[in-house]
Amino acid sequence: MFRALNERIFASPQITLAEVAEAARQGIGLIINNRPEGESDDQTPGGEIEAAARAAGIDYVAIPVTHAGFSEGQVKAMAAALAASDKPVLAYCRSGTRSTLLWALAEASRGKSPHALSAAAAQAGYDVTPVRALMDMLSANAE
Repeated sequence: MFRALNERIFASPQITLAEVAEAARQGIGLIINNRPEGESDDQTPGGEIEAAARAAGIDYVAIPVTHAGFSEGQVKAMAAALAASDKPVLAYCRSGTRSTLLWALAEASRGKSPHALSAAAAQAGYDVTPVRALMDMLSANAE
């Protein structure tokens, strides 16, 4: 259910409270919620996921992404969250796609190879083509 983007980062569709417990068993140290609240009636509210995560000793951060696209602030927030944790990270949204796209943008902004990021995402079943040009630009401009 958690798809490995690399040895430390995982993407997932919407998680439940039971999956927070599973994340803890798997050693996840940070959960990143990329889903806006109220996006659908069947989603577990972020506050409930956060409370369960914290109770399980897992850090939690919300970086909601709507279908309108990605902002510089979201990319920077994702890069900062990834850099701040040395433990495995689980990012989730409705399908895992927005989390994967934001991960790829954040990593490209830190100078990672867009080609390698695209391959890693594809291996996990995600397509980063919609943001590939932006990945290339961010990687080229990385400090």
